Parts: sequence; C-alpha cells; structure tokens
Amino acid sequence: KSIVEKIEKIQILACGTSRHAAMVGAYLLEQFAGVPTNVYFASEFRYSPPPVSPNTLTIGVSQSGETADTLAALRMEKERRDSMNDSNFSFHHLGITNRLDSSLARELDNVIDIGSGIEIGVAATKTFLGQMLSFYGLTILFASHKQKRTTQEILDLSNDLRLVPNQILDLIKKHDALSKEIAHMFVETKDVIFLGRGINYPIALEGALKLKEISYIHAQGYPAGELKHGPIALLDQNVPVISIAVPGLVYEKVLSNSQEAKARDARLIGVALDGPESEMFDQLFSIPEVSEWISPLLTVVPLQLFSYHIAAHKGLDVDQPRNLAKSVTVE
Repeated sequence: KSIVEKIEKIQILACGTSRHAAMVGAYLLEQFAGVPTNVYFASEFRYSPPPVSPNTLTIGVSQSGETADTLAALRMEKERRDSMNDSNFSFHHLGITNRLDSSLARELDNVIDIGSGIEIGVAATKTFLGQMLSFYGLTILFASHKQKRTTQEILDLSNDLRLVPNQILDLIKKHDALSKEIAHMFVETKDVIFLGRGINYPIALEGALKLKEISYIHAQGYPAGELKHGPIALLDQNVPVISIAVPGLVYEKVLSNSQEAKARDARLIGVALDGPESEMFDQLFSIPEVSEWISPLLTVVPLQLFSYHIAAHKGLDVDQPRNLAKSVTVE
C-alpha cells in the first residue's frame, strides 16, 4: 500500500487565516474524499492533544512557515509518535506554506509550496486562496486513492477548479466598485455578524476576521443554524448581517436563517446568486452558479474587497494594521 492508502485519519494544525483554510480543507477531505479529518488551533493542540492514533497524517499550515505555535505543535506531535516505538505511530507529516525558506519547510520532509508570491499585507488574502487550493489537490489525491468517488466526480471537480481563475477576475471587476460604494455605510458600524453553513462556514469566519484585522470593526462568524441559539439577541438595525448563501446541500436553510435576521431589522448583505431568492438582501455581492464544492474560492473574494474598502474609507493602513505582525513568531 502507498502512504496515502494507509492513512486513515488526518489532523491539521493551524492558526488564524490558515486555520480557516484548513477548515475548508477538512470539509473537503471528509465529505468528498471520505477521510476523517480534524482541525486544531495549534496553540490549543500543544497543551491538550488528542490521544495518539495509528495511521494518522498531521498537516501543519502556516503562510510564513514561522508560526511559533504551529511549529511547536508539530515538534511535539513528532516526539509523541516517535516515543510510541510502533511503525503504525510513525510521523506521517505534511507542511503547507508560502515560504520554502522557512522553518516549517526545513523541518518537514513533505511540503506543499502554495507559490503565491510575497504577500506584503499582514492580513492574508491571496495566500488564503493558495492554501485552500492545496487542500483541493489533497482532496483529489485522497479521493482517487481511497476510491470514495467515481472518476467522473473527480474529473468534474478538477474541471470546475480550472474555471476559477477567470471567475475570480470577474468577481474582482464586479465587486470592487460595489464594495467601495457601500463602504461609507460602515463608518459608524461597531458590530457585524457573518453567517455561513457547511463548506462556507469557514468563509464566514474568515470574512469576520478580515473585517476585524483591517477595519477594526468587531465581527463574528457563525454557522447560520446557530443564529437562533443566542446570537439573534444581538440583532437590530445597527448590526448588519452578511450571509453566504450558495445553492447546494444547505441552501434553503441559509436563506431561512437570513430571513430570520431580516425580520429583526438587521441590514442584510448577501453573497449569493442573483435571482428571486436574493431579493431579501439589501445589498448583494452576486457570485456565479458553481458547484458547492468550489464555492469558498469565490465567496471569499467579495468579503476581502469589502473589508479593504471599509478600511480604506476610514483612512486606515490596510497593509499594516495595528498590533499585528506578518509572522507570529511568539506564543
């Protein structure tokens, strides 16, 4: 058997934006490729790791390859597995980074270089896309070896991915001006809620993180189904809700959750298809109709533009937000 065929479980260690990319990856690896996958905050994994299990692949994700918590967690996991003195517990490992000259790349034998080029801004954007694309590649690899999907299903996913670059270019052209146009509405905004479900829940988290990082507006991402389990109490005309609603497994559910927010007088912004269902939104970042599997690669783009233009409108330094560093090299 190849190493890929032997692997029965995957655990991913990451922080911040890298963790959100890992969450999209975990969804793909579990739901498309059929491999049980867990994502951990690297900082938490170090002090409360799960029991060591056999035939496990550990993936460390770090844009810079220098994230202290992620490196420390990977080192600890290697020590734990080496101490088992059992070939089943050997350290199957993989790094995903944008820097092949980093500590992560030097310490691990298996590394995916996302090849996004130097990203000047502290708040990761293009490298987030690069990290997600790495997980699509891994998903196709595991789905092929595990025979969890038909050849046609794997081919369809591959073909859909080939269309993404042009679709992203179209989205940037389409939503750059719209983001700039509505940015002035958020100058006085103090709180924003982002909603997503399934594969787009991590995009709700990433949209909220970007808004916090560069515009200094408090924002929180929630699974849309959790709205009524507490967060709905926050909603009024001063708390905008941004809802990611993509046709697929949970589409009707997300629309229903969005309607609940609308009924509480919240201004509702949609990242969705332009159609009859989108009429509930006060503003719409329309996206093309694509397979739900690849939708995160597109839904994140308007949210990145949205955060950028709000920060720029407020006169903030978009590339160097306060209190943040490009590489978090301390615990």
